[in-house]
Amino acid sequence: MLLSLTLYQFALIAKHELSVAEGFNVITGETGAGKSLLLDALSLCVGERADSAMVRHGAANADIYAQFDVQDNSVVADWFAEHDRLLDEPEVLIRRQLSSNGRSKAWLNGTPVSLAELKSLGALLVNIHSQHAQQALLKPQFVVQWLDEMAQITSLVAQTASSYQQYQQLKRRADDIASREAQRQDRIQLLQSQLADISPLLSVDYFEIEAEHEELSNIEALMQEASQGLHLLDNDTDEPDVMTLLGQAIKLCDHQMGVSQTFEQASEQLHLAQQQITEVTAMLSDYAEQQLPDPERLQALDSMISLGHRLSRKHNLPVSDLITEAQAWEQQLEQLENEPSSDVLAAQIEQAWQEYLQLATQLNEERSQAAPTICTQLIAQLQPLALPNARCEFVFTKKADPAHYSAQGCYDIDLLFSANVGMPMQPLYKIASGGELSRMALVMQVLQATNADNNAAKPMLVFDEVDVGISGGTAQVVGELLRALGQTQQLLAITHQAQVAAQAHQHILVQKHHHEQTQSELLILTDNAQVDELARMSGGITISDVTRDHARSLLTDVK
Repeated sequence: MLLSLTLYQFALIAKHELSVAEGFNVITGETGAGKSLLLDALSLCVGERADSAMVRHGAANADIYAQFDVQDNSVVADWFAEHDRLLDEPEVLIRRQLSSNGRSKAWLNGTPVSLAELKSLGALLVNIHSQHAQQALLKPQFVVQWLDEMAQITSLVAQTASSYQQYQQLKRRADDIASREAQRQDRIQLLQSQLADISPLLSVDYFEIEAEHEELSNIEALMQEASQGLHLLDNDTDEPDVMTLLGQAIKLCDHQMGVSQTFEQASEQLHLAQQQITEVTAMLSDYAEQQLPDPERLQALDSMISLGHRLSRKHNLPVSDLITEAQAWEQQLEQLENEPSSDVLAAQIEQAWQEYLQLATQLNEERSQAAPTICTQLIAQLQPLALPNARCEFVFTKKADPAHYSAQGCYDIDLLFSANVGMPMQPLYKIASGGELSRMALVMQVLQATNADNNAAKPMLVFDEVDVGISGGTAQVVGELLRALGQTQQLLAITHQAQVAAQAHQHILVQKHHHEQTQSELLILTDNAQVDELARMSGGITISDVTRDHARSLLTDVK
């Protein structure tokens, strides 16, 4: 529930904080006073795009604050959890700031929030019904969506749409594979030829072979170097070697160990060095005394190296890059060879089509079963709105060509309507007048709102220009309808009809004042002030005792 809306430097409003009541809130005022400003501000707080023109002239920024009571609202709590946000208070504060340079920022409970996040949260808090809702009735898709929501089968609708998309994806894949089958086979042959050419390099570790070839090619010189190194480390001649000198140093340090800790540590490290040199001596001895390698092994390594150089020149790539490229060729070949055959894809497509048909058939059955009851509800709400002879019916026509089936199913759905006795029902867009469309749109929106789960927290409903195309007694019925809805759900509506405004639980007046700079102000009307505003709405600029009495009678009639 919206608790308050605070505006700073927003359009014609310099500063104002508005407390919004439970139930049915109505906004009235003369044309051009700025009635829509409240809805614009609320829309910004639930994620709509900003316009720098909304910043009051002369100000750098405009700020809007919307405070919502979300206590026991599990849907909003789930949203906070899903978005890793903390909800530790029963209230939510949304701030939206607009700058005159066109930029905008948003905060949720003092923390920056993206416009996308704000919009998804806003959809849970506020449901805005545009004054152009009656135009949506002229679009068949709107009628179908409304029917599905009223029938509470949106889950089945989503399943059907998903199934249809899966079928379409398989078809596109099959068409893609068929269109490039010739190129696919050519590519497979090319990759197979290239890999056959380079396969000897892929069966070995070429870089280890290079290293082994380099060593064996210089083995005699390396053996001599090992002998020289061994002689320097340890020999049986009179020439000084490392082991002899190291032994002398160890003896010296061992002799002084009891005098200084430095000598003790030095002795320990020298013994470690002596052990390591002994190991190195053994290694060099083994290397220096080994047998010369098999000439056939060297020849085999030489052949592999020559192959690598030849393939490198052929493909104009270094051997290392060539091996990497060949590994990519192997992956490409595997993907191409593992692509399903046309027979396999055809079977998958047929299976997906049958699954879609099953869901689409079930969807149509659910719609058909729910439609009569929904029409009865629709007629019952329309008849008191000066449409006593209203009749309506949903007609389901199966599409003649399966190619025209869609994610919405395999039937065309029309809402037929007649407002007059003896006149046949026809599609709504063909026969309904503007006033009839307006009343139909209002009733459909009210039914949609009341059809929601009564145990679930409901978003605030906002109706822009709720009274388009109605007047007189019909307007009073509309007001009573909205007041009744306000018993279970918070509403905010703009109206020009006194009969509608009189039914509100809270009456908000928007007035424009022309001082040095034009400014709009918001007033909560009660008692005589409310009577005067209802009288103005009923009788025009001149307010008389007669129009006041009429206004009082409207308030007296409120149930």
